[in-house]
Amino acid sequence: MASSKEYLEFVLEQCSGLSARAMMGEYVLYYGGKVVGGVYDNRLLVKPTKSAKALMPNAEYQLPYEGAKEMLLVEDIEDKDFLKKLFKAMYEELPEPKKKK
Repeated sequence: MASSKEYLEFVLEQCSGLSARAMMGEYVLYYGGKVVGGVYDNRLLVKPTKSAKALMPNAEYQLPYEGAKEMLLVEDIEDKDFLKKLFKAMYEELPEPKKKK
């Protein structure tokens, strides 16, 4: 099942600096130009970085799609302050985007 544009728009409204790119009916999420996670089947999933695991110690691991690595499910998507704190902390741990040739 593909994610709805309404769900994606809601997630994007929750945190400034967050952007998305459509990919096969789902959406990859970027914060400050770095991939932080995505919207899959109307679920917000993020990479399991140390800071994400520390901020969400009881988060459930879920597969975004068959054959992918597990990601953390963000359940409280209505808490703007939490999301900003989460993405900001994750940003520091994620690698810089690769330069295009």
